[in-house]
Amino acid sequence: MDDLNVLVDVSRETSDRLARYAALVRKWNPAINLVSKATLDTLEDRHIRDSAQVFGLCPDGAHHWADLGAGGGFPGLVVAILAAELKPDLSVTLVESDMRKAAFLATAARDLGLGTVVIPDRIEKVPPLAADVLSARALAALPALLGFAERHLAADGTALFPKGASHQAELEEARRDWSFDLQIRPSITDPAAAVLQLKGIRRV
Repeated sequence: MDDLNVLVDVSRETSDRLARYAALVRKWNPAINLVSKATLDTLEDRHIRDSAQVFGLCPDGAHHWADLGAGGGFPGLVVAILAAELKPDLSVTLVESDMRKAAFLATAARDLGLGTVVIPDRIEKVPPLAADVLSARALAALPALLGFAERHLAADGTALFPKGASHQAELEEARRDWSFDLQIRPSITDPAAAVLQLKGIRRV
């Protein structure tokens, strides 16, 4: 799959799920700060559409997607909502060490009728997940993310890391210690941002 306009073609049921999810984020946000308050008015574009473009890069044949530092569920819960319709064989695991955010994720997954697994623990303590796809959004600099990928990504898996305007500098830093096959996917929500699509991640 390589469709960055994935939201155009979803069913009404999926659209309704996304709307219900957005409502849950807005309801919980004052208590646990799932997203920046300044972005609540643009939640659908800034967070949901931004997450959908990551799902749009899911390779064919993937069966397990793991989202690290899942926070408010971007992109992980959006991936789970879209996968329920578009990739029903894809299981989604969310790792989040903040207990309040993990509770939100579990509640939202249950309310939305998703079979998403939420692991309330630190990424370093979670047993290797052997994920076919690994994502992390606004979690850490790329060198740290590659360390997480070394632990949790299957040998032939794909890492999808949304990054902001500094992604080129992060790539230069990461290449000092890591080798990887890279495709840079321009973001559809921010002209300065990109989704880094990486395979063959290994230390040098």
